[in-house]
Amino acid sequence: MADHSVEITEGCRLPVLRKNQENEDEWPLAEILSVKDISGKKLYYVHYIDFNKRLDEWVTPDRLDIKKLQFPKKEAKTPMKNGLPGSRPSSPERDVKKSLELHVQSASATSRGKTLPTPKRKAESVSLATQVTAATPVPSLPASAEASQASVYPAMRDSSFSIKSRDEHEPLASLTTNGTSSIQRHHIPPQPGRKRKSCGGTDEMVKMFQNNSPRCSTVYLLPGEDSQDSSDGIPSAPRMTGSLVSDRSHDDIVTRMKNIDCIELGRHRLKPWYFSPYPQELTSLPILYLCEFCLKYLKSLKCLQRHLTKCNLRHPPGNEIYLKGTISFFEIDGRKNKAYSQNLCLLAKCFLDHKTLYYDTDPFLFYVMTEYDSKGFHIVGYFSKEKESTEDYNVACILTLPPYQRRGYGKLLIEFSYELSKVEGKTGTPEKPLSDLGLLSYRSYWSQTILEILMDLKSENGERPQITINEISEITSVKKEDVISTLQYLNLINYYKGQYILTLSEDIVDGHERAMQKRHLRIDPKCLHFTPKDWSKRGKW
Repeated sequence: MADHSVEITEGCRLPVLRKNQENEDEWPLAEILSVKDISGKKLYYVHYIDFNKRLDEWVTPDRLDIKKLQFPKKEAKTPMKNGLPGSRPSSPERDVKKSLELHVQSASATSRGKTLPTPKRKAESVSLATQVTAATPVPSLPASAEASQASVYPAMRDSSFSIKSRDEHEPLASLTTNGTSSIQRHHIPPQPGRKRKSCGGTDEMVKMFQNNSPRCSTVYLLPGEDSQDSSDGIPSAPRMTGSLVSDRSHDDIVTRMKNIDCIELGRHRLKPWYFSPYPQELTSLPILYLCEFCLKYLKSLKCLQRHLTKCNLRHPPGNEIYLKGTISFFEIDGRKNKAYSQNLCLLAKCFLDHKTLYYDTDPFLFYVMTEYDSKGFHIVGYFSKEKESTEDYNVACILTLPPYQRRGYGKLLIEFSYELSKVEGKTGTPEKPLSDLGLLSYRSYWSQTILEILMDLKSENGERPQITINEISEITSVKKEDVISTLQYLNLINYYKGQYILTLSEDIVDGHERAMQKRHLRIDPKCLHFTPKDWSKRGKW
């Protein structure tokens, strides 16, 4: 449908033909990111608007609907104030606010007999952040999991609970809400490295009793008598940055486009989803070859075969800290095994967006999950974590490689990260923001883990069983904020006779039982051989 008389340039938008999940034709709006000419035939690299970047692709002219072509809009110049360049137009609100500030400052300065200093603009610090991408959208979530626009972390203001249904939540652009609060109770996170305290009676109390139907149950939430809010009454919001977060302001046309066509890793050929900063000379190759044991990248099959005669590795470097059946986990120090860690980051960047590649891997530990056969230990996925995290993060990045996705390995990686937190005696949470797939996997894991505890509660002496939010957090090592947000996401919280209750319906119970029957892969704590280190002592590095 392309009209060759019209020149299509970078930045143009128009509908592009593609197949949806049902293999039906659709014409979503797309932006042209790049144009190239191969043997006199033009190809266009398109990004589908409102679709994930992993669907970006090169298309031929016959897939373009030229009739609805939108040319890029010219950027409007900044209006001038009084015709002077470099100044913004004034507004009544800004003028009033400025005059009020000057009045207050002058009055304050006069009372002290001091002159007013010239205000200096504060330089904004740009922090690096990443998406945590777990691999497997899991079956235990409600059918509306992908469409639901729930927010995971509630904003917190006062000591009472205010409940919102899932339909009322803000769109999920990130993991924090803006001004609307969902569950408004704040707890100061525990200090890193400090052992968990036994829970007292000041936190939320959960009471459970059986309804008329044996398949339903209700949990009561009672707010505590005191709160642990910050002294100014406005608690600090969860940090939206992490150790490996990319600053999107530095995005350019190069990093927006996939630069590797295909990767051969062992017996698998992978189609990358995103840009990864492999050497420029390798990006023009039809296939990039990787050694599946040391992850070294090579330009040809012959180079790979020659490398395999010299490479003695048959498993990731580092210590094997978990083994059950064919599944193993290896702990890799980013300082001691720098080359492997950097190669792992390069591979992971092909499937993780919003991530900055760190060549300085010293502050990180990498936990690589493998599957064993007669040829060796084959990488399935991994997660990384900071050696010292001031925010109680137990995962920096998490990834299951595409050939192993939708098989339960993503949830196994998440479960393993919390098992390590249990051994360390801490509660943990993944770095924010989460990717779309990571959010689905974590919500599913949190839902299954919390529902498993609530459904296993037994009544004693004929009284309703009781459990606190703190106790759930202690048992699971899931942070209290994640516990509360999961209960809210499942839409279990209701107000009844002056109390906040959780109602477990038959649908929730049945859905949970079906999901647990499908969950065959579980971490066995008895097979974990792990001793945490105190990384605050620099000698340990």
